Amino acid sequence: MIIAIVGGGSTFTPGIVKSVALRKDELDVNEIRLFDIDKERQDKVAVVVDWILHKELKTDIKLTVTCDEREAYTDASFIFAQMRVGKYAMREQDEKIPLRHGCVGQETCGCGGMAYGMRTINPMIHVIDSVEKYAAKDHWILNYSNPAAIVAEACRKLRPNARIINICDMPIAIIDMIAQSLNIPDYTKIEYNYFGLNHFGWFTSITYEDRDILKEIKSYVEEKKILLPQTYIDAIEAHKKVNDRHAQSSWNHVWQSVYTMLQLFPEYLPNTYLNYYLLAKEAVECSNPEHTRANEVIETREKKLFEGIDHYLKTGVVDKDTFYAGAHGNWISDLAVALRDDTRQKFLVIVENRGTIPNMPYDAMVEVPAYIGKNGPEVITQNPVPLFQQGLMTQQVICEKLIVEGCTEGSYEKVLEAFTLNKTVPSATVAKEILDEMIEVNKDYWPELK
Repeated sequence: MIIAIVGGGSTFTPGIVKSVALRKDELDVNEIRLFDIDKERQDKVAVVVDWILHKELKTDIKLTVTCDEREAYTDASFIFAQMRVGKYAMREQDEKIPLRHGCVGQETCGCGGMAYGMRTINPMIHVIDSVEKYAAKDHWILNYSNPAAIVAEACRKLRPNARIINICDMPIAIIDMIAQSLNIPDYTKIEYNYFGLNHFGWFTSITYEDRDILKEIKSYVEEKKILLPQTYIDAIEAHKKVNDRHAQSSWNHVWQSVYTMLQLFPEYLPNTYLNYYLLAKEAVECSNPEHTRANEVIETREKKLFEGIDHYLKTGVVDKDTFYAGAHGNWISDLAVALRDDTRQKFLVIVENRGTIPNMPYDAMVEVPAYIGKNGPEVITQNPVPLFQQGLMTQQVICEKLIVEGCTEGSYEKVLEAFTLNKTVPSATVAKEILDEMIEVNKDYWPELK
């Protein structure tokens, strides 16, 4: 059993590897291969990965670190994809250019998400083709690469027979926050139903041991004015008292927005990313165009990991807090277990609709629950969605389809139409201003648009 990780230089790689290693017996994994086109970055991350596998957990799993795709994929059973095309330098552009024009600046939503998607489509298709050439015939690509909705639509359109499952860990991260807020010891025991698109959906039911905790979490958010555990709230307040930058983190606003959205639309619990569409004006107003989420991540998670690696190389001591291990790694590793062992465990996956949501387009890429077994997802049919959600989702689906068509056809007009149609953009003239600026900074990544 060989698992290849595309984007081996990611700060999330150590956590994913730890999750895989902890499931060594369930996955029967013999080798983990890290693959990245950035050798210097990947070699540094590999230092802590090696420590996790052979010193912390003392496994006999072989670690291969390579920049050669044939070496990475040959006979691999699972390929975990987590590419960030253009790295954080381009993420900054995705966020800051729209903000300069008064629009949402976010890496997966709005114009920034579409720009990121256009950088990722062709590399993702290349991965699919290379994996098909070298990997085991029954391989599965488990894709975390963002923006997942656009990547999934591109895969549907360009490689419809690919053995790929597109996933996102944000819904499970929300469930984790709910568990911590309500003092539930194990978030994996929470049952829920959910419908929508990636980063664009709603929880319709959430239960734990026959308790309706959807009602409980709504009451909690009503009281606290935020969807975060009390320990997090206390930490934010402590940061405020000493004027610490963590008190101003853009992520705090995202969790606070759940309160506002529930005040307006109380029936379902929204995915936090709906903040960027339903509360776009407020999202822009609380953003700093000169210091966005990209800068925050560079100054925290990125800085912490690479400083921790340097410290280990000098002292031989690893601080486990230097890398993140949790729901992100567990989600993709548990999905691999379900596929290999035919467990039929329930996961949220991004799949072609095909009637799953009756009043959404047949070829829309929707995010819904499915039972996962050896043959892939067995999707759970949903009820028709209410008219409000149907309208929002249909607009977003068409936007994503246009961006994929515009990218693959090299059509300036279709990309402009996608930017114009997106709910985060107020007018076609603003859409054109943002697009034209983005063309300049993405010239090394995008196809030529005519």
